[in-house]
Amino acid sequence: MTSSSSAAKTATPGTGGGGNAMALLVIASCQLMVVLDITIVNIALPDIQRSLDFSTTSLSWVVNAYTLTFGGLLLLGGRTGDILGRRRMFIVGVLLFVLASLLGGLSQNEAQLLAARAFQGVGGAIASPTSLALISTTFREGPERNRAFGVFAAVSAGGGAIGLLAGGILVEYLNWRWVLFVNVPIGLLIAAAAPRYIKESERHPGHFDIAGALTSTVGMVLLVYGFIRAAQEGWRDPYTLGSFGAAVVVLTAFVLIERRSRQPITPLHMFADRNRAGTYGIMLCLAAAIFGMFFFLTLFVQNVLDFSPLQAGFAFLPVSAVIAVGAGLASRFLPVYGPKPFMVVGAILAAAGLAWLTLTDIHSTYAGSVLGPMLVFSLGMGMEFVSLTLMALSNVPVQETGAASGLLNATQQVGGSLGLSILVTTYGTASSNETEKFFEQATPAERLFFKRTGQLPGTWADQVLTAGVSAAFIVAAIFTAVAALIAVLAIQVRPSDLERLQGNGGGMPSPP
Repeated sequence: MTSSSSAAKTATPGTGGGGNAMALLVIASCQLMVVLDITIVNIALPDIQRSLDFSTTSLSWVVNAYTLTFGGLLLLGGRTGDILGRRRMFIVGVLLFVLASLLGGLSQNEAQLLAARAFQGVGGAIASPTSLALISTTFREGPERNRAFGVFAAVSAGGGAIGLLAGGILVEYLNWRWVLFVNVPIGLLIAAAAPRYIKESERHPGHFDIAGALTSTVGMVLLVYGFIRAAQEGWRDPYTLGSFGAAVVVLTAFVLIERRSRQPITPLHMFADRNRAGTYGIMLCLAAAIFGMFFFLTLFVQNVLDFSPLQAGFAFLPVSAVIAVGAGLASRFLPVYGPKPFMVVGAILAAAGLAWLTLTDIHSTYAGSVLGPMLVFSLGMGMEFVSLTLMALSNVPVQETGAASGLLNATQQVGGSLGLSILVTTYGTASSNETEKFFEQATPAERLFFKRTGQLPGTWADQVLTAGVSAAFIVAAIFTAVAALIAVLAIQVRPSDLERLQGNGGGMPSPP
């Protein structure tokens, strides 16, 4: 999420307590809509899969189509607000999001839904950073603005839990399409209220790094497609190899463009500081793990444990609650110990939780095999989010805090998409191996069932899914172990540096 230093200098005083309260409600509602759209769709994944005939590997695109465009265009979206006016682009982003949600809810096949989800990501990439920047231009510097930032951060952190419950309720009592339709009335109300309660910001001259934004997004899409294609068709498939080759070319072009651009969308010099570069690397790994955990556990609890969508929503609520506990602990003791211990311990706890989840099988229960690992994982992630936000802003000039925090959020989205594609590839390989066992060991009746329906019998279907999920969690645990290693080797900060780091401010990344 981006914000501009110039916003702080040109902030317009509020129009009074009531006006400011309504402005904050409009801004926070937009952020809530954008954030919860990740988890609200996660709960609906099994129903989407059945309705539109997705394979498990291609189903990951329902998540990735949104997060790749959202993360890839996030910094460009913030720039549009600086140059064209933040309120104007805030409304444009919200309306794009509304239109995409409507089209997604009306989708009749895979291609239509994925196109709508990508379109949603474009709207979110404009609306989210401009909503954060609008706080700076709407609220007076000091306690008033600090309270507004606090509300914004709380909505970002709590949006995941709200999305889980809302998704469960909508799918349970209506159908999966309503997890998208619900954005339409909310978004229209936000767009209608914005001109009344939010003042337009001053425009600032600047340059749109469209080439950088497009090459980074297209390159990541090609890379993700390569992994998912490999899961479906194998590593020797020409399209798999071609996708990886094209990704290398496009991402190389992206780096060259950013090095030569007068106003790059991704300031590469941000990676020169070892603390900040290490922080981005840790976020990349942890985002891959948390996106994978939500994706695969959603399938597991609904398909293997036979949870209803509403039960699944409640099943994941402890994740958000314990993340809040972990964040609270880190915030309280950071002045004493500094951020590094929490980054190391948080990653180790996340790795332990994921390693525990690898033990799940078709006989597992929620209380006995899922809840405990989720709580351990979530405690670690709560510690990480506070520490990573702080470290992303270390040694950053005031005028670049928006770019630094925005880059952290972009890293979260892109890392989640890339990591999920790798985990889906792992899932595909393991589930294929388990399917081969079916053909070797199945009874004549089971073979006949498969021949007639094209589907595995219930027990075998659960076994194949569980084998793939367990394998994916092994790789996810490796991701978090790498994050811990980066924290140990790369992060060098003392508790005495804390006051300086906290003074920079910035946006908190939101758990998916």
